[in-house]
Amino acid sequence: MSNVVTYKKMRSKRLHGLLLFYLIIFCPSQLLAQFNIERLIMVGRNALFYEDYVLSIQYFNQVISAKPYLYEPWFYRGVAKFYLDDFVGAETDCSEAIRINPYVNSLYELRGLCRIRQSKFVDAIGDYNMAIKHDPSNQGFWYNRVLCRIQNKDYDDAHHDLDSMIVRWKKYAPSYSLKAEVFLQQKDTVQGAKWLDKSLEIDPYNGEAWSVRGIISMAGNQWKDADQQFSKAIHLKPNMVGNYINRALSRYNINNLRGAMADYDKALDLDPNNFIGHYNRALLRVQVGDDNRAILDFDYILQYEPDDVMALFNRALLLDRTGNPRAAIRDYTKVIDQYPNFWTGLQYRARCYRRLGMNAQAELDEFRIFKAQMNKHLGIQPRLKKKQIRKKSDIDLEKYNQMVAEDENTVEHEYSSAYRGKVQNHKVEAEYMPMYGLDFAQYVNGVSSYQAFVAEVDEFNRKSQVGRKLYVTCGQPVLTEADSKTFFEQIDTLTAKILGTTTTAEALPWLLQRAVAYTKIQNLSDAVNDLNTYLQIDSTSVIAYWQRAVCQTMLNQFHASQGMNVQLMAAKALDDFNISIRLSPNNAYFFYDRGNYYALRKEYTKAVEDYNAALKIDPKLSEAYYNRGLVRIYSNHQAEGIQDLSKAGELGIYSAYSIIKKYSGK
Repeated sequence: MSNVVTYKKMRSKRLHGLLLFYLIIFCPSQLLAQFNIERLIMVGRNALFYEDYVLSIQYFNQVISAKPYLYEPWFYRGVAKFYLDDFVGAETDCSEAIRINPYVNSLYELRGLCRIRQSKFVDAIGDYNMAIKHDPSNQGFWYNRVLCRIQNKDYDDAHHDLDSMIVRWKKYAPSYSLKAEVFLQQKDTVQGAKWLDKSLEIDPYNGEAWSVRGIISMAGNQWKDADQQFSKAIHLKPNMVGNYINRALSRYNINNLRGAMADYDKALDLDPNNFIGHYNRALLRVQVGDDNRAILDFDYILQYEPDDVMALFNRALLLDRTGNPRAAIRDYTKVIDQYPNFWTGLQYRARCYRRLGMNAQAELDEFRIFKAQMNKHLGIQPRLKKKQIRKKSDIDLEKYNQMVAEDENTVEHEYSSAYRGKVQNHKVEAEYMPMYGLDFAQYVNGVSSYQAFVAEVDEFNRKSQVGRKLYVTCGQPVLTEADSKTFFEQIDTLTAKILGTTTTAEALPWLLQRAVAYTKIQNLSDAVNDLNTYLQIDSTSVIAYWQRAVCQTMLNQFHASQGMNVQLMAAKALDDFNISIRLSPNNAYFFYDRGNYYALRKEYTKAVEDYNAALKIDPKLSEAYYNRGLVRIYSNHQAEGIQDLSKAGELGIYSAYSIIKKYSGK
């Protein structure tokens, strides 16, 4: 018996020593000099990958404080700022990275994009000059430089670049359409049409080329052709606001008012601040007698451009017509103050004064009109002719009721960029709902009656009675700076607690909580390390296997995006999911997570089987319906997929409806 006791004590000491070994290696420190800088950069990039931009900036801040002479943290912090729309800060960080290492092309590319977003086209051209010098075969650099030259009205150099591109890439259709666009900017429509035909001959699915073709048709008042051409452009590039605005003008001129209204509505959905969209929609609403909503459009315009006399006069007419003469007088007066000889405005204001019994003011306006235009008939409102369209800068008040077009009709372009869309830079039609895992907060999925529950987690909370309670949630929200600071402090506290324990059993709950805290700050490597240590001490913990599988899968996604081979680690994650399910075969979340694992690997049959198993255990698991719906659609079972998405929407995942609309063709 004494030998057994001695063995247990020795084993406990050995395990505790092992625990302390892992803690010494992986515990955080207040001293930046002790940080493993490469590891810290990797964790920051992991946070960047999962779009936790504020958190990633904090990681890169720490690296910069410790080693400001490394270019990578400056660059990656610039990337995070770029995605947060802080283009000034991103440009500054890129400039510092370039100062440190001027031979990395991605630095010039990102700084060029930041400068484009600030309309600093000359500076952006300088960046692309350097990028092309280092990598002359990069088609995207040439393309972006041409776009910058066009924005800068440097048409000769744009032609020169495009000639070089056409020689180098004969089958690259955008070069030809850009060539056409430059000719159009130079008012040479014949050459523009010629080059555009070449572009469409090479690639009839080039949305930008169809946009340019539509602009040419508009210039020649060929409204039906323009309608068809912008329709093709919209089909190929559905999120370009200018195409909807231009098609609306074309439809207006062929008397398709319903279609024009729909286009203005869509344009304003994509760009709520679009001046022309609001102005022209207001005029359309006037035509169909929707005066009150027309006033709302003019209100919106005048909120941002309070001195726009055309919008002021139109709103005054509408306020006058809808029985608000005092407000109408206010707007008429603002217009007349800027244009004292606008006789039509004086006449309308006089009428409002008469309606309010303010005869003296009315007579003053009427006398001014009589004195200036004694022999001219007044007050006849010009009829709204369908083909009257004024330029935006044309402030002729007699054209107050004409539709507006841009002064220069240009095509919207998407700059070639590795930084467009999500950082993962992989194309998926819709994203899966994330895996379930451990967290410190209760899950909220939009349906208050649903709460995720795992018996083993509840048992852990009851037994440990230390630290914070653990909950089961699906994914995790992006952390604010204050949130991440809280978790960093919590990790330091948990580390101190672990180091202060005397037995492995005492350290276990703190270790699991620290793994969850690491997960919250996207430090997945250290989370996995803590869970490795936990499972070496307690190899029967279901929730530790489960959480390690979740963290490892997330880490694998990041590593795969960096071009690393993750087959071995993926197999380990699958082993952990399998062990979790074997130890707890009635847990819906374990099957759901393994289904996600298979779905991410495009093993759709296995994914559906696991989602089926999860839903058999918990028929209200909305995320399983959602993901099974996507998997079925991706495996060409559209009807069943839409049915699943409908159920997911019914259970509270309302984004399912937009996917249903997309795939049902409605």
